[in-house]
Amino acid sequence: MAQVQSPEQFLGYKIGTRYTPHWKVVSYFQHVAANAPKTVKLQQYGQTNEGRPLMVAFISSEENMSNLEAIRVNNLRLANLSKDRAAPNENAPAIVWMSYNVHGNETSSSEAALMTVYALVDPSNTKTKEWLKNTVVVMDPCINPDGRDRYVNWFNSVVGVNANPRMDTREHRDPWPGGRTNHYNFDLNRDWAWQTQVESQQRLKLYNQWMPQIHVDYHEQGINEPYYFAPAAEPFHEVITQWQRDFQTTIGKNHAKYFDANGWLYFTKLRFDLFYPSYGDTYPTYNGAIGMTYEQGGGPAGGATALTEEGDTLTLLDRATHHFTTGLSTVEISSINANKLITEFRKFFNKGVSSGFGEYKTYVIKNNAKDADRIAALTQLLDKNGIEYGTAASAGKGYNYFTGKDESFNVANGDLVISAFQPRSAMVQVLFEPKSKLSDSATYDITAWSLPYAYGLQAFASKDRINTSAYQKPAQVNNSSVDAYAYVIKWESVQSAKVVGDLLEKGIKLRYTEVPFEVGGQKFDRGSIIIMKTSNQSFGAQLWKLVADAANAANIKTYPISTGFVDAGGDLGSDLVSPFKFKNVVLLTGEGVNGNAAGEIWHFFDKQLEYPVSLVYANDISRINWQQTDVIIIPDGNYRFLSDKASADQLKDWISKGGKVIAMEGAATAFARLDWGLKSKKTDEAASKDPYDPLRSFENRERDFVRNMTPGSIYKVELDNTHPLAFGYPNYYFTLKMDDNIFDFFNNTGWNVGVIKKEGQLAGFVGYKLKDRLKDGLLFGAQNIGRGSVVYITDDIMFRNFWENGKLMLCNAVFFN
Repeated sequence: MAQVQSPEQFLGYKIGTRYTPHWKVVSYFQHVAANAPKTVKLQQYGQTNEGRPLMVAFISSEENMSNLEAIRVNNLRLANLSKDRAAPNENAPAIVWMSYNVHGNETSSSEAALMTVYALVDPSNTKTKEWLKNTVVVMDPCINPDGRDRYVNWFNSVVGVNANPRMDTREHRDPWPGGRTNHYNFDLNRDWAWQTQVESQQRLKLYNQWMPQIHVDYHEQGINEPYYFAPAAEPFHEVITQWQRDFQTTIGKNHAKYFDANGWLYFTKLRFDLFYPSYGDTYPTYNGAIGMTYEQGGGPAGGATALTEEGDTLTLLDRATHHFTTGLSTVEISSINANKLITEFRKFFNKGVSSGFGEYKTYVIKNNAKDADRIAALTQLLDKNGIEYGTAASAGKGYNYFTGKDESFNVANGDLVISAFQPRSAMVQVLFEPKSKLSDSATYDITAWSLPYAYGLQAFASKDRINTSAYQKPAQVNNSSVDAYAYVIKWESVQSAKVVGDLLEKGIKLRYTEVPFEVGGQKFDRGSIIIMKTSNQSFGAQLWKLVADAANAANIKTYPISTGFVDAGGDLGSDLVSPFKFKNVVLLTGEGVNGNAAGEIWHFFDKQLEYPVSLVYANDISRINWQQTDVIIIPDGNYRFLSDKASADQLKDWISKGGKVIAMEGAATAFARLDWGLKSKKTDEAASKDPYDPLRSFENRERDFVRNMTPGSIYKVELDNTHPLAFGYPNYYFTLKMDDNIFDFFNNTGWNVGVIKKEGQLAGFVGYKLKDRLKDGLLFGAQNIGRGSVVYITDDIMFRNFWENGKLMLCNAVFFN
């Protein structure tokens, strides 16, 4: 133990005097593990998109470390998650998991992690030795290494010999997209449940093999904010137990003891609630732990030193020291209460198995023929989260997610059935309940996310228990290559678009049908893709093998047909069948662009669709090679070029010659100001004017704001699925509404593809002053300009890449004429 160096000895500088790049953070943890092998174990659990290692350190007493695997297995038994179902030992150590630096430019916590791990192994620290007798500490020193290094490398390139505390200097303004997000501009703190990102997927696999009793997520907020720690703010989701609420207060009081002694400012019970399920505090909470966010003032603008509004200087050392203090305080209070933590953890999961959380005891997802890929995607998400599911053949009554009414239904063999009677029952309720109950409308994030809506699936929630049998996942598609007049691929999901994109990249010519047709006893809907031998003779005998291989890789069935003479619809040589061409796609990024919005699209093209997309800075749009561009996607953001007449006219000229623009969210609003045809819906202020509206309470100034907003609610959109933008959909779509943007219907100048009519709200909170506005308006539309077009998608159909049902619409917007 004497060989373990302090961070200052190892690094050659004192923590807080400069930023430590990720590789040095890794090196220090490796040093500690190598020199304290009996009390520390280092495990790499994955790597980032840019190849940096992801790792955790396990720290405990020698006795606990020698039985580490037995402790892990026993902990799963406590949660009823072990396959062997043996009786657990309830006299077990508590597991405390601490996650640092999820937001890359909230940098002080990784510095604090270096201080904390040393304090836990320092032989002269008798307090930590005592705590580790009945706790196992798991430390992830940096959840987001790519974002951290983006920030740290930038900061080190602009700082002088001495850091400057003036807030107007460049070292306090990291450039777009900032270090907050990962490689693909994703906020990893919103990805715990959805696991769309490689960092989350690898981390949660390990996390769910351990299931800690305590989880801490380290953050930073504005430099003028005091430190925040538990207890959290309302709303608490109703599945959170009284014990979980009470222990948040117990932990907070322990932290307060140390902060009071040092004269440090802090606050609790404000702003940071426990509701949205995909945070680093809520996800652990819904999985039986005490999940908490700790927020230190400082990042991202804090730099190495910052001058606050009160004239104080906030240093990186200050910030790291505060996180270090709450870290040790967390381990201490967990050790003091280890027995109670284990007992209540056990009760939480026993309740799930014996009685289930929530009023609904069974969730039924109907297995309609066109929904196979969506259901497959849903089962993948359930598997990632360890949620059990099965199937059944019976009848029942329950809440119809589409109609909002209680109705009778039949459960057919092959339908997906999720029971509330299982270990992760709380998580089932949170993810599937049609409408979550809000104890307070002032929330930190969206208020609706129910998975049947997010995946666009027909579903029922029943208050009755339906017994399930094992669910048999469909067998992998195995297309063979037989000679045929043509092959048809049904356009029903992103997987259909993926195989089609693959074929286009290979140079195979495709066509699509604008109307349904029938041939050889098979029905094919609008948008179905047709591959004809006639157009692809250069591929010879290899054509159908290439088609079969691409379809098999995407698990999509192909349909050989022997004639172009159809039984109903348009013959394959008619003008009802059009060419389906390869599209050169440009995505605007850079200054002014919402980095998260651009990242959603970039990640989707790169990782899911596997189709090429060119990223171009929005400020360089005048330099685009227009001849090599077919589609320009303009994500949410503020675009200077749209306010410049010459630049806007240049874009319009390109569109009129055959180009296509897909304007999304705020970009669509900007187009509405161009007077090209789209117009924002105006509010009848006279009719809605309340003479007493100005009489507001100062105390409730933040809460009054929510009267005019919707922090993420779900609306039913009526679709014209005869339009290519809605191919592959039923005549409805569930949208996540996060703003008040709604537009007038096109009047002979465009196509009203997706509209909200009266009574469109299905779930989530909408301010009472906004309700009347969000009806009778356009959300998704298209208009022709010369030989080209503009597609308007005014909501975030890609939201954090977990809103699965919106992805096909983006494919439609890109590929169809």
